[in-house]
Order: sequence, then structure tokens, then C-alpha cells
Amino acid sequence: MRIRVTVWNEFRHEKTHQAVKDVYPDGIHQAIASFLKEAGYEVGTATLDEPEHGLTDEVLANTDVLIWWGHMAHGEVKDEIVDKVQQRILNGMGLIVLHSGHFSKIFRRMMGTNCSLTWREVGERHRLWVVAPGHPIVEGLGESFEIPHTEMYGEFFDIPQPDELIFISWFQGGEVFRSGACWYRGRGKIFYFQPGHETFPIYYQKEVQQVITNAVRWCAPVNVVDFRDLAKAPHHPQALEKFEIEA
Repeated sequence: MRIRVTVWNEFRHEKTHQAVKDVYPDGIHQAIASFLKEAGYEVGTATLDEPEHGLTDEVLANTDVLIWWGHMAHGEVKDEIVDKVQQRILNGMGLIVLHSGHFSKIFRRMMGTNCSLTWREVGERHRLWVVAPGHPIVEGLGESFEIPHTEMYGEFFDIPQPDELIFISWFQGGEVFRSGACWYRGRGKIFYFQPGHETFPIYYQKEVQQVITNAVRWCAPVNVVDFRDLAKAPHHPQALEKFEIEA
């Protein structure tokens, strides 16, 4: 069975900023969906202005991995949708948060921190170093790769200590950043990946596509049999083994 991916995007910049539309005429979500389809995944898309932000119960129930890109309208995402997404993650759905999605409601909910950082937008050079060379997310990469022009994100990045740190970045201005990190939440897995500013063609770069493609595979749910809904705490009056309580 193919991994089912939903790529979520605000889809606002592409409608209001010509510089963004020039780079991603069909939207960032379609650019990402395109290379994931080529990789063999079953891919759908959802955007902010659709009913329920495109994340209906049916869509979420049929999503193995949710990819999230947001920037200018984090506050417009309804809390009840965030609640539903959170429960799907805790019950096994994977979440990949890209670039400015660090300030999204769902990422901050799952991290439990501000997820703040420092930034600068001048189009400087960016090098990502692999610091977990045995991790499946870096399959097919070398020791590092370079993005010619990007937005700088710098430390301190207010996130919980990652369960696995995959990339550390250096920027031309001298800053460093934990640019690829993984966490486990309940049965679900989360990957944050920094590259992806909307005015640069970063999602067309092969190394970036390779990372996201690999991350989908890593984030996909593990197949377990009859595992309970983690939103519930069932009472077990019948013990698994016989025992006696001594008076």
C-alpha cells in the first residue's frame, strides 16, 4: 500500500505577492506534491481557505503523513482543526513542518514551546551539514549540501531538545541553526526542516526534494495491530495474568 500524503499550504502569498507567484505559480503545495508523486507516493493537497482548511475528518483519516507550510496566517487556523490534527499525530500520523511553519499552531502545540528564532532575509548562502549520517532522512545525500540563496534562521531556536538532530546549518552571515530535527509524540513522528522561503526556488532543488521524500517515508505510521486510541484511557478490570492479593 502506498504512503498517503497531504500537503497543506496557506496558499496566500502566491495570490497576493507577484514575486512568490513567479516562483510557485501553482502554489508551494503543488510544487511539493509534484515531486512526491514522482517518488511514488499518493498525494493530495489542502489549503487554508478551503472548508475546514481542507482537513476534513475524511482527509485526515486517509492521510499517513501531513506536510505543513504556513507563514502569514497562522492565527487564522481554527483551533478545532488543530485539535483534530494533534490527535491524528498522537495516534500515528506523521507531521513534516517546513520553514516558517515553526510558528504554526500545530507545531507549537506539539512542541509545547514558543518555537521562536532569529531571522534575516537578504538571500545569503546556506550550508546544511548532516549530523546523523545513519538516519534514513539523509539517504542519498553527502556530508553537506548548499542552498545558494535563502532566508537566514538563527539560534536560539526555542524548541524542546530533539529526539534526533539530523541537520545543523551555517549561514553566510555567520549564524548557525538546528535545521532538521525529529521528535516522537505518542505513536506519531514529527520532522522539522528549515529550508523553504517563498521567494526562492528552494523546493525545486534536488537535495531538498530528497530530504522531504525521505522524511515522508520515515514519518509514515508503523503498522501495529489493534493498538488503542491514545485519546482514551480504558479501564482494565480483567488482569492479563492471574494473581492474588495477600491480606
